Amino acid sequence: MTDIPFGTSSAGWRTSPSPLFEGRPAPADSATYPSLTYERDGRVARIIFNRPKHGNAITKDTPVDLAHAVERADLDPRVHVMVVSGRGKGFCGGYDLNIFAESGWDDSGQGREDKGHDDHNREGTVLDPVVQARNHIPGAVWDPMVDYAMMSRFNRGFASLLHANKPVVAMLHGFCVVSGTDIALYADQIICADDTKIGYPPTRVWGIPAAGMWAHRLGDQRAKRLLLTGDCLTGKQAAEWGLAVESCPAEELQARTEALVQRIAAMPINQLMMAKLTLNSALIAQGIANSTTISTVFDGISRHTREGYEFQMRAATEGFKQAVRERDEEFGDWGTAYSAHRTSEVNDTDNQSS
Repeated sequence: MTDIPFGTSSAGWRTSPSPLFEGRPAPADSATYPSLTYERDGRVARIIFNRPKHGNAITKDTPVDLAHAVERADLDPRVHVMVVSGRGKGFCGGYDLNIFAESGWDDSGQGREDKGHDDHNREGTVLDPVVQARNHIPGAVWDPMVDYAMMSRFNRGFASLLHANKPVVAMLHGFCVVSGTDIALYADQIICADDTKIGYPPTRVWGIPAAGMWAHRLGDQRAKRLLLTGDCLTGKQAAEWGLAVESCPAEELQARTEALVQRIAAMPINQLMMAKLTLNSALIAQGIANSTTISTVFDGISRHTREGYEFQMRAATEGFKQAVRERDEEFGDWGTAYSAHRTSEVNDTDNQSS
C-alpha cells in the first residue's frame, strides 16, 4: 500500500475508497433478488423494488432481500449513500394481500405467485404462508405470537434502512401506501413527486402501521391526523409537513433526487456514518423500539377484530377492490386513497425505472 504523507494531496479527504482497501478484490457491483435489484453506480448504491406489475407489493422475500442489499452497500467501501426506489407506477403499494385478504383460508399453498428463492428454509416456520393463512381464518383460534413473529421479522428487514451505517434516501413516486410507508419512513431522507399518494388507509379497518414510525417522523398531532382518519398526503403536503425533505414535479424527481444524492456522496464515508449515528441516537432515544413492538402487536389485533374479520370476508367473497371501495366510500376518497395491491389494478404498469 502506498503511504502518502498527510496534507500533500489536494482535498485528500475525498479519496475513495480508503487506501486501506488498496489491492483488495472489489465487491460485486450488481445483484438481482426476487423482489428488487441492486446496482452500484459510482459512490451510490441503487436499490429498486422490481415487481412493477404488482405495484411492487411486499412478499415474504422483500424484507430479506432489502436487508441483504443494504448490508451489501454498507460493506462496500466504494458506496457512500443508498437510494431506494420502485419501478413502474409507484414506490410500493403495501403487502400483496392475495396471500391473505382474498384467499387467506385456502391453506393448500397451491397457485401462489410469491415463491421465493429459499422457500425450503421457510416451510414449516412462522414465515410459511400456509401457517400464516391458517392463523388468519375468521372464527378460528388466533395465535398472536405466531403473527408477531412473522411481522416483527418484516419490520427488522425494513428497519435495515434506519440502522444501516450509511445514509439512505427514499425516492417516492406514484404511490407509497400502507406498508410501503413502513419502508419509506425508515429512510434518512425522503424526496417525492408532488402528486405522490402517501398514507395508511387500512387504519379505517384491518391495519395499524407496524413499523410505528409516523409519530417519530411527523410529531403527535399530525401523525394522529392521518392515522385517526386513514387519509393520505400528497408528496407536496408531505414536504410541507416535514415528512419529506423535498417534493417536486414528477418529471423533475429523478434529477432532483440525483442532485441530493451526489451532494451526500461527496462527503467522506466516515463523516456520513458519524453524522447518521449521532442523529439516530436522538431518534432511537424517543423510543422507536417500543413504538415498533406496540404497533406490530396492535396490527395483528386489528386483523382479528369483528370489523377486521368482516372486511376479510368481504374481500374473499366480493373481491379486495370491492371491500376497499366499501371501506373508503364514506370518506369520499375511493379511487384516490386506494392502495394498488392487486395485479388487476396495475397490470398495465410499464417497466420504466423511476
